[in-house]
Amino acid sequence: MSRMLRASAVMAAGTMVSRVTGFVRTMVLAYAIGTAALGDAYNAAYAIPYSILDLLLLGVLSSVVVPMIVRAQQHDPDGGRGYEQRLLTVATLALTAVAVLAVLAAPLLIDLYTGWAPGSRKYEVGVMLARFILPQLAFFGIGAVAGAILNTRDRFGAPMWAPVINNLVVICVFVMYALASQARDDIGAVTTGDLALLGLGTTAGIVAQAAVLIVALRRIGFSFRPRFDLRNARLGEMGKAGVWTIGYVIVTQLGFLLTTNLSSSAGDAVPGHGISPYTLAFQLFQLPYGVIGVSVITAMLPRMSRAVSEGRLGEVREEFGSSVRLICALMVPVSLLLMVLGPAITVPIYGHGANSVADAVYIGNVLQVYGLALVPFSVFQLLLRVFYSFGDTRTPVYVGAGTTAVNAGLMVLFYVLLPARYAVMGLALAYAIAYGIGAVLAWWLAARRVHGLDGWSIGMSMTRMYLASLPTAVLALAAVWAVTQAFGGLGFVTSLIVLAVGGGLGLLLYLGVAHRMRIPEVNSIVGMVARRVGR
Repeated sequence: MSRMLRASAVMAAGTMVSRVTGFVRTMVLAYAIGTAALGDAYNAAYAIPYSILDLLLLGVLSSVVVPMIVRAQQHDPDGGRGYEQRLLTVATLALTAVAVLAVLAAPLLIDLYTGWAPGSRKYEVGVMLARFILPQLAFFGIGAVAGAILNTRDRFGAPMWAPVINNLVVICVFVMYALASQARDDIGAVTTGDLALLGLGTTAGIVAQAAVLIVALRRIGFSFRPRFDLRNARLGEMGKAGVWTIGYVIVTQLGFLLTTNLSSSAGDAVPGHGISPYTLAFQLFQLPYGVIGVSVITAMLPRMSRAVSEGRLGEVREEFGSSVRLICALMVPVSLLLMVLGPAITVPIYGHGANSVADAVYIGNVLQVYGLALVPFSVFQLLLRVFYSFGDTRTPVYVGAGTTAVNAGLMVLFYVLLPARYAVMGLALAYAIAYGIGAVLAWWLAARRVHGLDGWSIGMSMTRMYLASLPTAVLALAAVWAVTQAFGGLGFVTSLIVLAVGGGLGLLLYLGVAHRMRIPEVNSIVGMVARRVGR
């Protein structure tokens, strides 16, 4: 537990700074271009390279590449160095080709992800932005492989801090746009130069992020030298293992395509209630998981893979149980706070410039619904890593297909039943229900694989965490009620008051109650913080 906590703390610190700067990035984005037509066009174009990367690389990294690098380090005479060189060579060549093809196919991609009418102004702007943003595919992918190599060497800091550079670059770009552009959020008046600044500036951030990771590799003595003896790159082995992971990503991306099309249609019906609020709320929802969950998972997966390769299933169960408890010790109270404080979080962030307070409140309403999904989504992601540590990429496809099918069915149902102004909130509710069901199914299958996951003990621990969180939720509700009664609604200052009382004091109350209830994971976190403060 202590080793995981230290490794996770290093990553969480970098991720926290990354997410804070990400907050500033989205604040400047909403201020500069808003969440209506231009904001929708930018967010659609911005989402496409990430979807392609999920399809081609990022899912394979966690499920296939990291375990294969670990095995190469353990069994190859050169400690895996040659394999890593070949892997980077393949990634560089393949992703450069993909980036070129994606730029050429930008009109098809925008049509696929949004369904906007070809020839419409929103479609044309989306295509142009996509052509400026899609070249980042090559740099993002190379950086991701470099980060995976660093993680297998237990160097977790650079991969978590590199996105900070990306955010700072993009923040500067949006500030420049807000100062220089005459169009601002008017999609009809925006010029090619404006779009080049937004799109190429976004790509420049990814280039800077990849450069940081390459420098970090050199600092540990890894010098990239292209290796074209690809017969030794184990591409066949990777392909056999990765085909199921790609299948899983395809299934999830089909769900994402449905989401972007439905939210885009909702935005056409009610401006400001489309893909932009969905995207911005989802980014905030991902923040706790990105800071806490990803940090724990990144530290957990290499150790779990080593334990599996050496036949130590008891350590796999122990590693998983510690990870679930550590994540949920913070995810549980945060999920309740998101459900209560959603608008109070989004108004100070998004209620400026081209975005009105009402637009920001709607983003907060979507975030409130996403709060329901935080714990099941986090547990679901942990469970997938159990299968990946065994080299099993097939089972996650089946689980992901079932989860995505439920999500798709519920999204269509809620979209049909709800008025357009509530459609995106319905998409978030479908997501929460689907991942709750998916987590139950994945748990059952993973428990069979490792001969039990100590579910009773973990369930009792989570129950105690929810009980310890109830006073925090009550305090947050009281803060929202008191402020809205006294001031008639949420504004910038009143939202900060609610966050200080309901969020700040609420979390301190949770830590105090959980400490008195002797929840071990919370005591470990409190003890670590106390020791650092004492120094």
